[in-house]
Amino acid sequence: MRFTPKGYGGHRRDPEQVKRDGWYEQGVLAVSVDDHRLTWPERELVEQLGTKLYGKRPRGREVRHGR
Repeated sequence: MRFTPKGYGGHRRDPEQVKRDGWYEQGVLAVSVDDHRLTWPERELVEQLGTKLYGKRPRGREVRHGR
């Protein structure tokens, strides 16, 4: 007996595959400032773009969610 509609459940894609598909299919780029694959200038560029689009990030160890 099936408890979920056809097409739901089963194999989940890993986060990297979701990001890759988002880039290929929708032109959306999800990049972490701390990604080890980026060089220092590339990380700085990501930081500057994020700040320009969304404002400065909190510099503390904990990030507040909500208010």
